[in-house]
Amino acid sequence: MLDREQIRDNILTLRSEVENIAKRCGREDAIRIVAATKTQPKELIDFIEEEDLLSDVGENRVQELLTKYTPESALNWHIIGQLQSNKVKYIIDKVVLIHSLDRISLADEIEKQAEKHSLTAHCLIEINMGSELSKGGIDPDGLESFVDSLRGYRSISVDGIMSVMPNVEIQPLIGYFRRFAKLFDLLKSMEGGNVSAKYASCGMTNDYAAAIEYGGSNMIRPGRVLFGARN
Repeated sequence: MLDREQIRDNILTLRSEVENIAKRCGREDAIRIVAATKTQPKELIDFIEEEDLLSDVGENRVQELLTKYTPESALNWHIIGQLQSNKVKYIIDKVVLIHSLDRISLADEIEKQAEKHSLTAHCLIEINMGSELSKGGIDPDGLESFVDSLRGYRSISVDGIMSVMPNVEIQPLIGYFRRFAKLFDLLKSMEGGNVSAKYASCGMTNDYAAAIEYGGSNMIRPGRVLFGARN
């Protein structure tokens, strides 16, 4: 694992790079960085908060989030991995954003648990841009119908879309990002009620620059570029 000074430098460097990419693309909106902290120790999370380096952290697994989360934390916690319905009850009152809403059965459970806690669950619809069997997410062509199916939920706010892009070369990747941007535009045209297009969440360590430039991403989820290789 990198030492704290290296991690501090990496975070500050990334923040500067993201700002420069956005300026180069003529973007005026802020790009939100959600640090992917999978396998990273709680001490590192505490360091990020103490030094005010980032305000958002994301975990892939519910169990790992629960070992790191503390009610006193001022950090915004995100669940960025696939979410099983039976795990929703453990994180519903701890995360600011669920990135992986991709099926009605999960929406039903989120609604149920959100109502129990008298809160609104903020969610992104996960889209499987490459139609990969190993990944979750709805089919890109199904976004409009899936959004319509979520309009009746009183305790769910659909705040945008999310995707984990295929691991391919840059040229085909740009095509995926451009289609993602068009889907975000589609979501904008469907705004109303519990549906809004606040966040386009895509881009990780290997592709965050392309995500911002071609995918219209305003929320990236880097990990290794900040913390080095996972343990």
